[in-house]
Amino acid sequence: MRNYEDTYQHKGLRKNLVEVLKQKGITDNKVLDAVNAIPRHYFLDSAFDKIAYEDRAFPIDEGQTISQPYTVAYQTQLLQPKRTDKVLEIGTGSVYQACVLAEIGCRVYTIERQKKLFEKNKSFFFKQKYPNIKFFYGDGFEGLTAYAPFDKIIITAAAPFIPPRLVDQLKSGGLMIIPLDEGESQRMLRITKQDNGGYTEEYFDYFSFVPMLHGKNN
Repeated sequence: MRNYEDTYQHKGLRKNLVEVLKQKGITDNKVLDAVNAIPRHYFLDSAFDKIAYEDRAFPIDEGQTISQPYTVAYQTQLLQPKRTDKVLEIGTGSVYQACVLAEIGCRVYTIERQKKLFEKNKSFFFKQKYPNIKFFYGDGFEGLTAYAPFDKIIITAAAPFIPPRLVDQLKSGGLMIIPLDEGESQRMLRITKQDNGGYTEEYFDYFSFVPMLHGKNN
Protein backbone atom coordinates (compact mmCIF):
# COMPACT_ATOMS: atom_id res chain seq x y z
CA MET A 1 0.00 0.00 0.00
CA ARG A 2 1.35 3.41 -0.92
CA ASN A 3 1.66 6.26 1.55
CA TYR A 4 -0.12 9.38 0.25
CA GLU A 5 0.93 11.82 2.97
CA ASP A 6 3.59 14.34 2.03
CA THR A 7 5.09 15.45 5.33
CA TYR A 8 7.68 18.09 6.19
CA GLN A 9 10.12 15.22 6.59
CA HIS A 10 9.44 14.03 3.04
CA LYS A 11 9.90 17.56 1.71
CA GLY A 12 13.17 17.90 3.59
CA LEU A 13 14.40 14.61 2.17
CA ARG A 14 13.53 15.84 -1.34
CA LYS A 15 15.57 19.01 -0.81
CA ASN A 16 18.50 16.85 0.27
CA LEU A 17 18.05 14.72 -2.86
CA VAL A 18 18.12 17.83 -5.04
CA GLU A 19 21.43 18.83 -3.43
CA VAL A 20 22.83 15.37 -4.22
CA LEU A 21 21.76 15.76 -7.86
CA LYS A 22 23.43 19.18 -8.06
CA GLN A 23 26.66 17.68 -6.69
CA LYS A 24 26.48 14.99 -9.38
CA GLY A 25 26.26 17.58 -12.15
CA ILE A 26 22.56 18.27 -12.73
CA THR A 27 22.35 21.99 -13.52
CA ASP A 28 18.96 22.43 -15.23
CA ASN A 29 16.77 24.24 -12.69
CA LYS A 30 13.58 23.03 -14.39
CA VAL A 31 14.65 19.44 -13.74
CA LEU A 32 15.73 20.13 -10.15
CA ASP A 33 12.49 22.00 -9.40
CA ALA A 34 10.43 19.11 -10.80
CA VAL A 35 12.26 16.54 -8.64
CA ASN A 36 11.72 18.82 -5.62
CA ALA A 37 8.00 19.12 -6.38
CA ILE A 38 7.14 15.43 -6.83
CA PRO A 39 6.65 13.11 -3.82
CA ARG A 40 8.71 10.12 -4.99
CA HIS A 41 7.41 7.99 -2.10
CA TYR A 42 3.95 8.07 -3.75
CA PHE A 43 5.35 5.87 -6.52
CA LEU A 44 6.65 3.15 -4.19
CA ASP A 45 5.24 0.65 -1.76
CA SER A 46 5.00 2.09 1.76
CA ALA A 47 7.77 -0.32 2.82
CA PHE A 48 10.18 2.01 0.99
CA ASP A 49 8.78 5.20 2.55
CA LYS A 50 11.81 5.98 4.71
CA ILE A 51 14.32 5.37 1.90
CA ALA A 52 12.34 6.65 -1.11
CA TYR A 53 14.61 9.69 -1.43
CA GLU A 54 17.87 7.81 -1.51
CA ASP A 55 19.54 8.16 -4.91
CA ARG A 56 18.95 4.60 -6.05
CA ALA A 57 16.54 2.48 -8.03
CA PHE A 58 13.83 0.38 -6.39
CA PRO A 59 11.78 -2.58 -7.64
CA ILE A 60 8.18 -2.11 -8.75
CA ASP A 61 5.68 -4.59 -10.19
CA GLU A 62 6.30 -6.94 -13.13
CA GLY A 63 10.06 -7.14 -12.61
CA GLN A 64 10.52 -3.46 -13.46
CA THR A 65 12.19 -0.65 -11.50
CA ILE A 66 11.68 2.99 -10.64
CA SER A 67 14.92 4.50 -11.90
CA GLN A 68 17.54 6.12 -9.72
CA PRO A 69 16.68 9.85 -9.39
CA TYR A 70 20.06 10.79 -10.87
CA THR A 71 19.29 8.67 -13.95
CA VAL A 72 15.88 10.34 -14.35
CA ALA A 73 17.41 13.80 -13.92
CA TYR A 74 20.31 13.00 -16.28
CA GLN A 75 18.05 11.76 -19.08
CA THR A 76 15.65 14.67 -18.60
CA GLN A 77 18.45 17.23 -18.69
CA LEU A 78 19.83 15.72 -21.92
CA LEU A 79 16.33 15.89 -23.42
CA GLN A 80 16.29 19.69 -22.92
CA PRO A 81 12.52 19.72 -22.27
CA LYS A 82 10.59 22.90 -22.84
CA ARG A 83 7.09 23.82 -21.72
CA THR A 84 4.53 22.55 -24.29
CA ASP A 85 7.03 20.13 -25.89
CA LYS A 86 5.22 17.05 -27.17
CA VAL A 87 7.18 14.14 -25.70
CA LEU A 88 6.89 10.41 -26.37
CA GLU A 89 8.09 8.22 -23.50
CA ILE A 90 8.85 4.55 -24.08
CA GLY A 91 8.38 2.62 -20.82
CA THR A 92 5.91 4.21 -18.38
CA GLY A 93 7.04 2.04 -15.47
CA SER A 94 6.16 3.77 -12.20
CA VAL A 95 5.03 7.00 -14.01
CA TYR A 96 7.73 8.97 -12.15
CA GLN A 97 9.66 10.02 -15.27
CA ALA A 98 6.43 11.03 -17.02
CA CYS A 99 5.45 13.15 -14.01
CA VAL A 100 8.84 14.91 -14.02
CA LEU A 101 8.29 15.87 -17.67
CA ALA A 102 4.67 16.86 -17.02
CA GLU A 103 5.71 19.00 -14.04
CA ILE A 104 8.04 20.89 -16.42
CA GLY A 105 5.02 21.48 -18.66
CA CYS A 106 5.52 18.92 -21.44
CA ARG A 107 2.64 17.08 -23.08
CA VAL A 108 3.62 13.47 -22.42
CA TYR A 109 2.50 10.42 -24.40
CA THR A 110 3.75 7.36 -22.53
CA ILE A 111 3.69 3.70 -23.64
CA GLU A 112 3.80 0.68 -21.32
CA ARG A 113 4.04 -2.91 -22.63
CA GLN A 114 3.20 -4.57 -19.29
CA LYS A 115 -0.60 -4.84 -19.12
CA LYS A 116 -0.70 -5.10 -15.31
CA LEU A 117 1.44 -2.00 -14.88
CA PHE A 118 -0.64 -0.10 -17.43
CA GLU A 119 -3.88 -1.00 -15.60
CA LYS A 120 -2.39 -0.13 -12.22
CA ASN A 121 -1.16 3.24 -13.45
CA LYS A 122 -4.64 4.13 -14.74
CA SER A 123 -5.91 4.15 -11.14
CA PHE A 124 -2.88 5.93 -9.63
CA PHE A 125 -4.44 8.99 -7.98
CA PHE A 126 -1.42 11.31 -8.34
CA LYS A 127 -1.65 11.25 -12.15
CA GLN A 128 -4.79 13.40 -11.81
CA LYS A 129 -2.46 16.32 -11.12
CA TYR A 130 -1.13 15.96 -14.66
CA PRO A 131 -3.86 15.95 -17.33
CA ASN A 132 -0.97 16.55 -19.77
CA ILE A 133 0.01 12.85 -19.51
CA LYS A 134 -1.69 10.40 -21.87
CA PHE A 135 -1.26 6.66 -21.19
CA PHE A 136 -1.05 3.92 -23.83
CA TYR A 137 -0.67 0.14 -23.74
CA GLY A 138 1.52 -1.00 -26.61
CA ASP A 139 4.85 -1.93 -28.14
CA GLY A 140 7.44 0.78 -27.57
CA PHE A 141 9.36 -0.16 -30.73
CA GLU A 142 6.29 0.86 -32.74
CA GLY A 143 5.75 4.21 -30.99
CA LEU A 144 2.50 6.10 -31.60
CA THR A 145 2.23 6.84 -35.30
CA ALA A 146 -1.25 8.36 -34.91
CA TYR A 147 0.11 11.06 -32.57
CA ALA A 148 3.40 11.77 -34.36
CA PRO A 149 5.46 13.80 -34.91
CA PHE A 150 7.01 14.42 -31.48
CA ASP A 151 9.38 17.19 -30.39
CA LYS A 152 11.24 14.80 -28.11
CA ILE A 153 11.40 11.04 -27.43
CA ILE A 154 12.80 9.44 -24.27
CA ILE A 155 13.42 5.70 -23.88
CA THR A 156 13.65 4.41 -20.31
CA ALA A 157 14.89 0.89 -21.08
CA ALA A 158 18.03 -0.59 -22.65
CA ALA A 159 17.48 -0.62 -26.41
CA PRO A 160 19.39 -3.19 -28.49
CA PHE A 161 19.37 -0.81 -31.47
CA ILE A 162 17.96 2.58 -32.47
CA PRO A 163 14.29 1.87 -33.33
CA PRO A 164 13.68 3.18 -36.87
CA ARG A 165 9.94 3.66 -36.29
CA LEU A 166 10.73 6.05 -33.46
CA VAL A 167 13.20 8.04 -35.55
CA ASP A 168 10.46 8.39 -38.16
CA GLN A 169 8.11 9.82 -35.50
CA LEU A 170 10.57 12.50 -34.40
CA LYS A 171 10.23 16.04 -35.75
CA SER A 172 13.04 17.55 -37.76
CA GLY A 173 15.35 19.12 -35.18
CA GLY A 174 13.85 16.91 -32.45
CA LEU A 175 15.83 15.01 -29.83
CA MET A 176 15.74 11.37 -28.72
CA ILE A 177 17.43 10.07 -25.57
CA ILE A 178 18.16 6.34 -25.64
CA PRO A 179 20.26 4.00 -23.44
CA LEU A 180 21.88 1.85 -26.13
CA ASP A 181 23.22 -1.71 -25.82
CA GLU A 182 22.21 -5.15 -24.59
CA GLY A 183 25.04 -5.65 -22.10
CA GLU A 184 25.14 -4.98 -18.36
CA SER A 185 25.56 -1.26 -18.96
CA GLN A 186 24.33 1.10 -21.65
CA ARG A 187 25.80 4.26 -23.13
CA MET A 188 23.39 7.18 -23.07
CA LEU A 189 22.88 8.43 -26.61
CA ARG A 190 21.25 11.64 -27.82
CA ILE A 191 19.97 11.71 -31.37
CA THR A 192 19.16 14.92 -33.22
CA LYS A 193 16.93 14.45 -36.26
CA GLN A 194 18.05 16.20 -39.45
CA ASP A 195 15.93 17.77 -42.19
CA ASN A 196 16.86 14.95 -44.59
CA GLY A 197 15.45 12.29 -42.21
CA GLY A 198 18.88 11.22 -40.95
CA TYR A 199 20.28 12.02 -37.53
CA THR A 200 23.43 12.92 -35.64
CA GLU A 201 24.59 11.04 -32.52
CA GLU A 202 26.12 12.26 -29.25
CA TYR A 203 27.32 9.73 -26.66
CA PHE A 204 27.37 10.36 -22.91
CA ASP A 205 27.79 8.35 -19.68
CA TYR A 206 27.06 4.69 -18.94
CA PHE A 207 24.00 3.52 -16.99
CA SER A 208 22.18 0.25 -16.31
CA PHE A 209 18.57 -0.28 -17.45
CA VAL A 210 16.12 -3.16 -17.73
CA PRO A 211 15.92 -4.37 -21.35
CA MET A 212 13.55 -2.86 -23.91
CA LEU A 213 11.47 -5.76 -25.24
CA HIS A 214 9.34 -6.22 -28.34
CA GLY A 215 5.59 -6.65 -28.29
CA LYS A 216 3.07 -6.39 -25.48
CA ASN A 217 2.91 -8.51 -22.33
CA ASN A 218 -0.59 -9.48 -21.19
